Amino acid sequence: MQPITISIITVVFNGENLLEGTIQSVLNQTYPHIEYIIVDGQSNDGTLAIIEQYADKITRWISEPDEGLYDAMNKSLQLATGDFVWFVNAGDRVFATDTVEKIVEQMTPQTDILFGEVMLVNQEREHLGTRSNLTTQKLPNQLTFNSLEKGMVVCHQGILPRRSIVSPYIMNNLAADIDWVLNCLKKSKKNTHTGLILAEYLQGGLSKQRHWQSLQDRYRVLQKHYGTIPNLWNHFWVLWRGIWFTIIRFGKARY
Repeated sequence: MQPITISIITVVFNGENLLEGTIQSVLNQTYPHIEYIIVDGQSNDGTLAIIEQYADKITRWISEPDEGLYDAMNKSLQLATGDFVWFVNAGDRVFATDTVEKIVEQMTPQTDILFGEVMLVNQEREHLGTRSNLTTQKLPNQLTFNSLEKGMVVCHQGILPRRSIVSPYIMNNLAADIDWVLNCLKKSKKNTHTGLILAEYLQGGLSKQRHWQSLQDRYRVLQKHYGTIPNLWNHFWVLWRGIWFTIIRFGKARY
């Protein structure tokens, strides 16, 4: 039987201060069957020099203009040939050197999705706590399509779907990752909780930088998948959950 190949994908634009740590976290993995793909949006800083420094160890890379994050991620999916895909973008890192090895150990022929926790880190790479600890979004033991009706309970860096079930990301929508995961879950037959922290997730992505637009986009995506009335009810519940979480976490670290 052919060994399982994991396509780890890094999308980057002007990430010279972030990229090398991400690359090293992938190249240092103990599991040998990794296809590493980097898609650069034609950076104009030192990013390209870093990629070229590691070019002989990167399976495939391109540097060309794109229409934003999700366009670049769609390009990377077209390049990928592995059994499973995993997005670990510039600034994020695979959590430990044996993470991929431990993930693959839990795969069966029926497995379509593997998922786990992420550790939130700041610019100094300090571990702040897991996403479940620091946000209202708690990773469930059983991940299903209905798990996401109140938001993104699984972090994008914490999910590995089989490549055969993935679809392109929708464009011009900051909640495209939620839509992508929901489309994967619709097709998945078996979802496995790895029980692992899979990645370090650097705070401050697009959804935090453009928070209001992100909330609007998320509402539209969830309305599309779950319907208008259920989505309205779920968002009222999310509002009260957020208020309660703010109260109980007062004075404590939050994302």
